[in-house]
Amino acid sequence: FSLANFQTLLTAEVYRTVALRSLGIAIAVTVIDLLFALPIAFFAAKVVRSHRIRYAIVIASTMPLWAGYLVKGYAWRIMLDNNGVLDWLLQPLGIKGPGLGLPATILALAYLWLPYMILPIYGGLERLPNSLLEASSDLGAPAGTTFKSIVLPMLYPAIIAGSIFTFSLSLGDYIVVKIVGGTTQLVANVIADNVGVAGNLPFAAAMALMPIATILAYLFLVRRTGALENF
Repeated sequence: FSLANFQTLLTAEVYRTVALRSLGIAIAVTVIDLLFALPIAFFAAKVVRSHRIRYAIVIASTMPLWAGYLVKGYAWRIMLDNNGVLDWLLQPLGIKGPGLGLPATILALAYLWLPYMILPIYGGLERLPNSLLEASSDLGAPAGTTFKSIVLPMLYPAIIAGSIFTFSLSLGDYIVVKIVGGTTQLVANVIADNVGVAGNLPFAAAMALMPIATILAYLFLVRRTGALENF
């Protein structure tokens, strides 16, 4: 029994950088998905009156789940790679695409996990009584005030539920990073490389405690707020 692997993780700057980068990407993906999911889910649940159109929007929002994981990963690589589809589209504007790397990883992961944020928020909005929105409008509250003071507080449990999915899935992903991340390394890549290539299972196990501890800490904080019980 030895704590040498944990000492290496805590003292080596490269692993601290990888851990912080992984955490930052997971947070960025969660925030991006939330910014896209809120208007999409609100439009489908509260603006559209036709049930057919509403269900069509919900089904369309789950379309990223229909294709294979690797197919979507390599599709993003084709779009974002140098001289790829995105570069071709932006060429008339004199703008060059992000290429492979950290931005490409965030974009690809945000696309992959967006349905996991839309569906809980849509479910939360479905349970939100329209009478509350109508009462707020009758009292003269602007749309922004209604959304901030009424919709968001009642959507808090749904947002937390969606963030658990997007945050944990992003923190544990390593295949998309291999495909579109270029030289970018995340915690999951380090674990996978030490399991497969290096064959250093003790170090991989020590590294795996980082995402596990992070997710458990997040779940503990969320549980303290009571969001899970209210969802």
